[in-house]
Amino acid sequence: QIMNYIEAIVRVYNELGRRDNKYKARIKILVKAEGQAYIDAVEEEFRQIVEVDGGPHTVPQAEFDRVSAMFTTPALPVVADVAGDEQALIAQTAKEPAFARWIARNVHAHRVAGLRAVTLSFKRVGQAPGDAQSEQLDALAHLVDKFSAGEARVTHDQNVMLPWVQVGQLHALWTEAKALGLASTNVALLTDMIACPGGDFCALANARSLPIADAITARYQDLDELDDIGEIDLHISGCINSCGHHHSGHIGILGVDKDGKEWYQVTLGGSDGSTLSGQAVAGKVIGPSFSAAEVPDVIEAVLSTYRDLRQPGEHFIDTVRRIGLDPFKEAGKAARHPVEAEEEALA
Repeated sequence: QIMNYIEAIVRVYNELGRRDNKYKARIKILVKAEGQAYIDAVEEEFRQIVEVDGGPHTVPQAEFDRVSAMFTTPALPVVADVAGDEQALIAQTAKEPAFARWIARNVHAHRVAGLRAVTLSFKRVGQAPGDAQSEQLDALAHLVDKFSAGEARVTHDQNVMLPWVQVGQLHALWTEAKALGLASTNVALLTDMIACPGGDFCALANARSLPIADAITARYQDLDELDDIGEIDLHISGCINSCGHHHSGHIGILGVDKDGKEWYQVTLGGSDGSTLSGQAVAGKVIGPSFSAAEVPDVIEAVLSTYRDLRQPGEHFIDTVRRIGLDPFKEAGKAARHPVEAEEEALA
């Protein structure tokens, strides 16, 4: 029924959406303004589509079955000694700390014995988050054929997952991925951020995203420090269209335009509904916007406050929820650059 329901959503938006202001002609603006009334209108429209119109977009069971059949487990080679491969992996990680760190951070459990799912990180200094050169993609295709039964998946976090990797081939994959610059052990950490293309490539953007991402990435290259900060979602959007989903980040950065200059709002406490983050909720702004030069210092101040006030084993998002935004607001305020703070006050 999903196509019918989507039509109901669009019909209500088409009827009630703002057409007088291009900055408010978005479905999220309408949902925020109407609240439950919008949801009720969609449910009623959906009922009309199904009961009165006959559900013209209902996916037939035969088509559902046909598409489902496409998503099958690939033909995988038989692993002769699963237990032996697991023991060999334990021994290898004991000998190579860098490999052990990669296994712990980038390699995930699998429902099939003897297999793992592996995330190759596309977050590193010198290239935009999620960006890749053509040569890297060609090399990636060879890795996928060699180690993952010809299948790769681009993730929501702008990385690539190889879902069918044999335990006995993890070290060889790590070695080849490292040579390509795709073995960064930062998955789910601060530098594994989501960022839109921003003003460098998008005509809609109010500000650039990529220089902000690059500055933060360059500042946090110490893996021990990243591990100490722990798992955290940092999202950057260059405008209110929110392609970087800044509102759902534990830390969100939103580019805004003030008198033709680039400024950035910082939000805290957002959640995408994941296991780590809990119930989906939008982050809250921690004060007036910051200049581009101030943003890395603000992020550092926020993280330092977290590290000072956290309880043992407490993630960033949990500390924010426990102590509230005020300590972080004060830290952000203290990180302002005096000249730029004066310019902001006059804007």
